[in-house]
Amino acid sequence: MAYQHRIDAERCKGCGLCVAVCPKKVLEISTTVNTRGYFPAYQARPEDCVFCAICATMCPDVAITITEVEETPAAG
Repeated sequence: MAYQHRIDAERCKGCGLCVAVCPKKVLEISTTVNTRGYFPAYQARPEDCVFCAICATMCPDVAITITEVEETPAAG
């Protein structure tokens, strides 16, 4: 199974809860402002993400989603 991690930068208010609970230290707070004037979280090291969903559970703004994506079979 493959998963996709997504942060809606426009919903995120940059509270940092997701950054604090990430066991792999994947997330950081951005240095650029979103349209609402907040510094949103982003995946600084996406290759380290284990898709545990703790960040999505902790997000008070429901800005983080982890969804299953269909894998394409290898050509053979």
